Amino acid sequence: MENLNPKKILVVEDEPSILKAVVEVLGMHGYQVFSATDGEHGLALASEVKPDLVLLDLILPGKNGFEVLKELKSTVGLSDIPVIISSNLGDEEEVQQGLKLGAADYLIKADYDLDEVVKIVAKNLKPA
Repeated sequence: MENLNPKKILVVEDEPSILKAVVEVLGMHGYQVFSATDGEHGLALASEVKPDLVLLDLILPGKNGFEVLKELKSTVGLSDIPVIISSNLGDEEEVQQGLKLGAADYLIKADYDLDEVVKIVAKNLKPA
């Protein structure tokens, strides 16, 4: 049965091959996927589409992921959207900073395959 009200996922990722793979796999699982390749565009899209979840890289041109996360968490109407950080930065310090700023989860890209990313997205989505 087709999902008539698919959950909206915003993927903010500047690496084209990773972005394409994540967008494709989430789309195949029935999500409506939006994407941005830098922090400013990610924030603008978040305001526009009000996604159900944001998958956020940290190393981005312009505003970095921590800055995007801070803005999302301090913006009325966006602050309750779960944000999953997806990064190659895996130092305990970065993980703790991301969680302290309000991230729901923190993925180190090298440690996860696409199926696991889909499971973590599903786990962090709020029930309808």
